[in-house]
Amino acid sequence: MGPAGDARVKIILPPELPASQITPEPVYRARRQLMGLGLASPLLALAGCAGADDGGDAAAPGAPAGAGAAGGGAEELTRFEDATSYNNFYEFGTAKTDPARYASSLEPAPWSVVVGGEAELTGTFPLEDLLAITAAQDRTYRLRCVEGWSMVIPWQGLPLGEVLRHFKPTSRAKYVAFTTLADPRQMPGLRYPSINWPYREGLRIDEAMHPLALLATGMYGKPLPNQNGAPLRLVVPWKYGFKSIKSIIRIDFTEAMPPTSWNQLQPEEYGFYSNVNPDVDHPRWSQRSERRIAGTASKLFAERIPTLPFNGYGEQVAGLYAGMDLRKWF
Repeated sequence: MGPAGDARVKIILPPELPASQITPEPVYRARRQLMGLGLASPLLALAGCAGADDGGDAAAPGAPAGAGAAGGGAEELTRFEDATSYNNFYEFGTAKTDPARYASSLEPAPWSVVVGGEAELTGTFPLEDLLAITAAQDRTYRLRCVEGWSMVIPWQGLPLGEVLRHFKPTSRAKYVAFTTLADPRQMPGLRYPSINWPYREGLRIDEAMHPLALLATGMYGKPLPNQNGAPLRLVVPWKYGFKSIKSIIRIDFTEAMPPTSWNQLQPEEYGFYSNVNPDVDHPRWSQRSERRIAGTASKLFAERIPTLPFNGYGEQVAGLYAGMDLRKWF
């Protein structure tokens, strides 16, 4: 996954939609399997999240027409076809069009996630078991990348903190580390050493437990497309997009700060925390403004707009960093 990930994240609450309108395919399958075992599923049908590999439909079923921003007002959703064709996923190539071109080789089912480290419950868990841990939610986020562009995407998924608590992390767990699949057979970009594979990311455990953090399973009311991180990715709304690791196969609770891919590769450019901060420029460009991807079929970018501290979530998350020098711990 490239340094931009899928852009930076800002939570925006979407309008209510009837649960009957949308049942994402992974949720439907998991619920059917649980019913076959005689168990009641706690999963809920979700609204909005960007979708399948069907060429795109700006009015994908279940996608809200707009979304209320954290600071009020409304923001136009990025078109489905743009959100699924302009993104970084270095495992499929370094150009922003490469993931959509080459990610069809990814096999998102069956899928399992290894949970390890400082927790009472560890092991290998099928995706269906993870989906059954907690009720799913729909959220719309503004995502911003370090390259100065942003998107507004409706996601569906599981609250990360609720999933993590299920595994009962011990008092020694200070961080949570995530690892992406690295299979050269499925991922042609692994042939090139652009990153020390596999791709790794991490959060401090209080960040991971924050209610804004999401394990996304879909977008625009459909399962995640391969190029956007199928079948399971992280979305952290107040951080730059490369923190939102894709196609997760491992989650570890650690006592020490875990290594992260872009921080290892270029620590002077990509800090461990990577909170959105317009006052801390990337060494090669300013981070004070962003180009919104909310254009038309003939124009990808809309107007340039100011970048907000913590991507507009300061009221919710600034307390996590009280007393920290955010220029040093960028």
